[in-house]
Amino acid sequence: MSRGHTRIGLLEHVGYGNLGDDATVAAVLHNIKLRWPQARVTGITLNPTDTERKHGIRSYAIRRECKTPPPPSAGAATEVGLKNKLREIPVLGFLLRAVKAVVIRAPRAFVQESLFLVESFRVTESLDLLIICGGGQLRDSAGGPYTFTYSIFKWVVLAKLTGTRCYFVNLGAGPLKTRSARFFLRGALRLSDYTSFRDEKSSLLVRRSGFKGDARVHADCVYSLPLPEEKTSRRAPGSRSVVGVSPMRVYWDRNPQVYSHLIQELGKFSAWLARDEHDLHLFSTELPSDYEPIDDLKDAIIKEYADSPITCPETESIDRLLARMSSMDYVVTCRFHGVVFAHLMNIPVLAISHHSKVATLMNDLGLSEYCLDVDTFDFDQLKETFTRLAANAAEVKQRMAERAAHYRRELEFQFDSLFPQPDSHEHPRELLPLEVSQAGKGMNTHG
Repeated sequence: MSRGHTRIGLLEHVGYGNLGDDATVAAVLHNIKLRWPQARVTGITLNPTDTERKHGIRSYAIRRECKTPPPPSAGAATEVGLKNKLREIPVLGFLLRAVKAVVIRAPRAFVQESLFLVESFRVTESLDLLIICGGGQLRDSAGGPYTFTYSIFKWVVLAKLTGTRCYFVNLGAGPLKTRSARFFLRGALRLSDYTSFRDEKSSLLVRRSGFKGDARVHADCVYSLPLPEEKTSRRAPGSRSVVGVSPMRVYWDRNPQVYSHLIQELGKFSAWLARDEHDLHLFSTELPSDYEPIDDLKDAIIKEYADSPITCPETESIDRLLARMSSMDYVVTCRFHGVVFAHLMNIPVLAISHHSKVATLMNDLGLSEYCLDVDTFDFDQLKETFTRLAANAAEVKQRMAERAAHYRRELEFQFDSLFPQPDSHEHPRELLPLEVSQAGKGMNTHG
């Protein structure tokens, strides 16, 4: 590949408000442009319009369902009226739905998918390199195996048919419960020219699924993101400290009791913080899905302590989020990238883990004692853990700073190897597996 004219595609299931995923795209894009400024980068995402607006790169739909839907037809009202009539005759309605599925929907879906594959083939044909980046893409939750893993498999196969190289860069894995998802994942990774995972647990999970190829372990790509110039000053000595609290809609569909428990206990804890001379900033790394949890938590706090000083800063972009977080002295978060962003900003963090990836990250940072399980934690645990975190803040910040510097060096080495400069003969690529392997092992035994 010619570094001056390389055409690169970034594939990531992103586009609907998850700032962690957006930060991954921004970080990879930054590292490419830093080394190959003339490279032409294209996005392949869930929301091409959003990707073009946020990252300034031409983008395409990752699946046919992600393309802009057509406007409602003139007969839409008639169709709704017909459906209402059929509800009055259940047997006839069932038969018509079955006929529609077999005679109309299946052939139409086949034709639409075939046309989309042709369009996607033309996209990969225009590329020299396809990069699959981002955190939790290697999984079969949130829609089953025919969402994440099938989409990746499909694009990698098309890329290889057109002679395009494929890199899997620092991905997270799991859960992988279905045979179909494991099949698609193995097939895609076997065609990869480079593979790395963001933690050892993801690597082991994928290997248990049948992948036997060469792979490295690196930190999440977001650790290579440059910090914004806009910053908010930390508090003056003697003033109230600021605690950022970031709730989420955990287990919203399958176990709403866990969500109710989360909001209730966080409400008690946040009210205690307010009484203990702390200011509260309720924020999110994924909008708009977290608007409701923030409102619910705010109501729960006021119910416990009406005079709680609460602020809900705007965090609609990565730069805005990091600028607002720079005013925080502590962070309490449920999300994986909430921990990453706090670590990036060197803010002592307490995590409420809803997924093994959060607990794994906190363990890798040497902060497992400040990580609670969402299914079992309560107000007393939160209070005791936060008190210990605040007492050890200086030590925690030093540990976090050292780890962040290590991650940055590690990621710099990886991207230097993937996008070499003309004088990169001083750092031969053959050295990468040994050095990165050792760095990965150290990363997961730290602390």
